[in-house]
Amino acid sequence: MASTIFVINPNSNEAVTAGIDAALEPLRIPGGPEIKSLTLKEGPLGVQTQADVESVTLPLAKLAQTLEAEAGAFVIACFSDPGMHLVRESVKQPVLGIAECGILTALTLGQSFGVIAILDTSIPRHLRLWGAMGMTDRFAGEMAVGLSVAELADRDRTLSRMLETGRRLRDERQAHVLVMGCAGMAAYRDHLEQALGIPVVEPTQAATTMALGRVRLGW
Repeated sequence: MASTIFVINPNSNEAVTAGIDAALEPLRIPGGPEIKSLTLKEGPLGVQTQADVESVTLPLAKLAQTLEAEAGAFVIACFSDPGMHLVRESVKQPVLGIAECGILTALTLGQSFGVIAILDTSIPRHLRLWGAMGMTDRFAGEMAVGLSVAELADRDRTLSRMLETGRRLRDERQAHVLVMGCAGMAAYRDHLEQALGIPVVEPTQAATTMALGRVRLGW
């Protein structure tokens, strides 16, 4: 039975894919499904606008279809969940979006969740998703660090801004759990959680954890 979990980065930034892959290492267990991280070559350097979201939808579906014979599940590793519904229509395997899974995981860790976004322009797009999910009653707020996907590679600056934003969400908005709002932030979860003293969800880890359950249980 095909059991590989394909984690697809919809942007073309290989450094982001490498960060995602490293964050998934704890989920690679003996006897468990293989987890492969892939980069969508046709994608933009960062999925940061609605146009970027729309541009990767069809390529994502086509890539998933080419991998279907090997796949146990797919994870779309972008916090806008681009193409998630189309890919679900295109393949038989479970398809998990990291925004949806990140928020669902956060709800099991605290009463209210806050989101650390990359850019202010990302927030309205995310708000539409929280509304569609019916999660606004437990949504504490969302704030941006003001960095593009490519700029997240600057470790000191990124971590400093994420800590500042996380503190504000915790102290000003009373967020009990934080969700990192970009797959490019994957390397910073442990530092953020230790410094802030509240749970921090890395959404690609959350989605891949759910994918592992789906594959092992045959859902």
